Amino acid sequence: MASARRVLLGVTGGVAAYKAAELARLLIRNNVSVRVAMTEAGARFVGPATFQALTGQPVMTSLWDESVPNAMGHIALSREADAIVIAPASANFIAKLAQGLADDLLSTLCLARNCPLLVAPAMNREMWDNAATQRNIEQLRADGVAILGPARGEQACGETGLGRMLEPQELLEGILGAFAPRVLEGRKVLVTAGPTFEAIDTVRGITNRSSGKMGYAIAEAAAARGAEVVLVSGPTSLAEPAGMRVVRVTSAAQMWKAVQESLSGTDLFFSVAAVADYAPATVSSRKIKKSASAMTLALEPTIDILAHVASMPHGPLCVGFAAESENLADYAQAKRARKKIPMIVANLVQSAVGADENEVTIYDDSGAHPVPKATKARVAAAVVDHAVRLMPAKRRGAAVRPIRRAS
Repeated sequence: MASARRVLLGVTGGVAAYKAAELARLLIRNNVSVRVAMTEAGARFVGPATFQALTGQPVMTSLWDESVPNAMGHIALSREADAIVIAPASANFIAKLAQGLADDLLSTLCLARNCPLLVAPAMNREMWDNAATQRNIEQLRADGVAILGPARGEQACGETGLGRMLEPQELLEGILGAFAPRVLEGRKVLVTAGPTFEAIDTVRGITNRSSGKMGYAIAEAAAARGAEVVLVSGPTSLAEPAGMRVVRVTSAAQMWKAVQESLSGTDLFFSVAAVADYAPATVSSRKIKKSASAMTLALEPTIDILAHVASMPHGPLCVGFAAESENLADYAQAKRARKKIPMIVANLVQSAVGADENEVTIYDDSGAHPVPKATKARVAAAVVDHAVRLMPAKRRGAAVRPIRRAS
């Protein structure tokens, strides 16, 4: 077994601190060594004894801990870690990080670190939307800090909105992704995701149930491996992933235009979006009124984005996706042959659409490669890694390198 990665888990004040205990457990189960440092406010929500029992190591809470040699716990802890993860990260602590303040153990070791920093925000929706918080988040991103989340949902205060901390399993995937070998360093990856919406009139249209989760996970997996990523997304309710350029589109025609504008220099193209096969031949400029009569809607085929990209001379390596309700292997292989692509990822729609987990089979020239049911983040990692192995040597990163350390 490979030597364990080392994570310093920082816990700040917030109800979501209870999730940090489960995160610590999941990290350890995935061969990650965990050491915990807590703020005074964090310790009011979950006691240090809980984390000590889970990790088997003392929990650090004070900048003046005399048990640390030379009383420099902020140096010792930061040098032991391959990454520092703050979960939950309160609005107050995010402000400290953005301004470079160091008035307690956790803020001081973050400032003294020479390893990557990942932050999982958790706060009330109004606090998250506050202009000051958004300025601080943008500053952290500019400083190279990875922002994990937040999610949208019900909050401890009873309100609902953006600001809820990601679930422990989602945080685990983000942290493990940060440790991925950067085999796509210096390479460009283009991903399409989500559904398209083909207008019938000013309010109605043809669409599908794609959530966009798989495409977003593919984009994040590619970014974690060092790629420059462009994500072309149809209408979804998902937050924009950090560390990539996101182009929002609505229709198949708009998606094709965005793909064309982003193709230059692309090494890998993942066509994950559930693009509508047909669009109305004409679109009413007004809302069509309901009547007792039957209505006939004339449809015309939309452009086949994947086939066009795959047919381009000297184009990127193309990966297709096939969502089928039956005859998975036959239909997927037929689609791969029809599109003339080296790799296709197939799954059954009834078990994948809108879900957080997926089970797929990858088909290429060497046959079928099942990927067992797992979170879409893990499936995406397997898909991206498989695609990298199919890339011509000139398109791969020069070397497999460990997680980057902050300058």
